[in-house]
Amino acid sequence: MRAGEVADAAGVNRQTLRFYEREGLLSEPRRAANGYRDYSPDTVVLIRFIKHAQELGFTLEEARELSSLRHAPGQNRLKVRALAERKRVDVRQRVRGLQAIDAALTELIDTCCGTQAPRCPILEVLNRPSSTLTQGERS
Repeated sequence: MRAGEVADAAGVNRQTLRFYEREGLLSEPRRAANGYRDYSPDTVVLIRFIKHAQELGFTLEEARELSSLRHAPGQNRLKVRALAERKRVDVRQRVRGLQAIDAALTELIDTCCGTQAPRCPILEVLNRPSSTLTQGERS
């Protein structure tokens, strides 16, 4: 398969293919006699796998690790599960951080009258050397 065909089938662009090659996620495809890259149909499956992993929040490095474990899933179930559990902990921490930001923004918005007043409480908080609004989440 040519690069354009693989990209279309996998729902990515050609630059993504080249990026995945540079990053070692895809092996260098063989070259046809005319010099075109010739990808195997399995490349589409791998790209979709990587994209699905990314949709679940896995980094490219984590997707690489998951990809290496997918060929012997019975032997690697504990490793795959551990990766997924670590990712879930990470996601939950990010959610808590976003909730803290949401609460801080809500508090700021509630203090703002939205008029042409000479003082803006939102800008005053942002001008402080350090904000105490979301620090509880960073500790």
